[in-house]
This record gives sequence, C-alpha cells and structure tokens, in this order.
Amino acid sequence: MIKRITKVGNSQGIMLDAALMDLARLKVGDEVNITVHEGGAIYLTPVRPVVTPEEVTRAIGVVMKDYKRTMQKLA
Repeated sequence: MIKRITKVGNSQGIMLDAALMDLARLKVGDEVNITVHEGGAIYLTPVRPVVTPEEVTRAIGVVMKDYKRTMQKLA
C-alpha cells in the first residue's frame, strides 16, 4: 500500500484509512511504538496493555456476581 506524506499543521503525517486501522486493530487514540531500522524502514507497533492474572480473576468475579442467577440456570 502506498501512502503520501502530507502537511499536518507544522508537522508531516500519513493518513491511515479505516480498512488499514481495522487490519492493525487500531483506533484513534491508541499508542504505537515507532522504530526506525537500517535503510530507513519505519515500523509502527501497537502498544497493547498487559492484563495481569489478578485483573482477569477480578473481572471474572464481577461477571459471575452480576450474572449469578443466569449462570445457575445454565449449570
């Protein structure tokens, strides 16, 4: 895919269309890590939050509490 660098205020930028954002699982406001390699190759890597086991356990507990009756009926 070829994109053109354009002027954005006092800076330059590249517009990413919706299809590309969907493929990369990115949305406006997401953070990306930018790395420049030999030869000038630029890599954008999404910064994904790391979820701890404790956070997962807490979230499961909340869901189980909120849907206790439904879970009992499904059991």
